[in-house]
Amino acid sequence: MASRRTFAQRLSDKITVLDAGANAVAFDSGDGLALVDSGRSGYYDPGGERVLVVQNVKILFNTHYHLDQTEANGVFAAQRAKIIAHERTRQWMSTDYWIPAEDRYAKARPKAAWPTEVFETTGSLEFGDEQIDYGYLPLAHTSGDIYVHFKNANVLAVGDVASPLRDPALDWFTGAWIGGRVGAMDQILKITKDETKIVPAYGPVMTRAEFQAERDMMEEIRSRLFKLVKEGDGPEDMLGEGLLKGLPRTWEDPREFAYAAAKGLWAHHDKLGPDVV
Repeated sequence: MASRRTFAQRLSDKITVLDAGANAVAFDSGDGLALVDSGRSGYYDPGGERVLVVQNVKILFNTHYHLDQTEANGVFAAQRAKIIAHERTRQWMSTDYWIPAEDRYAKARPKAAWPTEVFETTGSLEFGDEQIDYGYLPLAHTSGDIYVHFKNANVLAVGDVASPLRDPALDWFTGAWIGGRVGAMDQILKITKDETKIVPAYGPVMTRAEFQAERDMMEEIRSRLFKLVKEGDGPEDMLGEGLLKGLPRTWEDPREFAYAAAKGLWAHHDKLGPDVV
């Protein structure tokens, strides 16, 4: 079996970004760890090539319900970690649901993997010498996205609400939409400083300026999308009309993004303008 590279980027003497299939942020209080996102279970598999040994986790945050953020929750539930997430994340993890793109049902996760503490808007706790603030980012990537802010260290984990490498994804069937994403990114900008290190689910740690640039690109797409939807365009038409042209990046799957963005707008048609009801 080819060996897998262990990735760890130290952001401070107490905070490290781990490759757990997706980025996971670990804060070491000296008396235990706070972890943001558990990642994929295979990265902790004791029967295989162990890539990560992460022990004494006291608190685990889930930025949303997707498996690349939560599949290894059970590893840390066994360590008696408190698992914190938004209420809607627990709902998606605890219920069978339909995945339209794959034409199948996803089964509910085992109860041991579910968040043990949920919230609706914001929360804050002291952990060692760190203040950890967390809050809801409505309908940005899923219906249950959150940020986790290590305030003293000035490190902010935002899950898939930032996407410097991958196509930005809108989980439209949970309610996520492009307006929600732009609004969530504005919310993040309000709580960051120029020196804040912003950790996305995938890709390199971002500066506030890099995050601002991605937000501005998403706002440009939102503006174009609103115009094209009001003209009656579907995803293929939108791409032909230049929905994603002239932007500072290219898309791996433009049609998938355009389809999700258009579908997301159907639930938010009243945001298109005063002439749309």
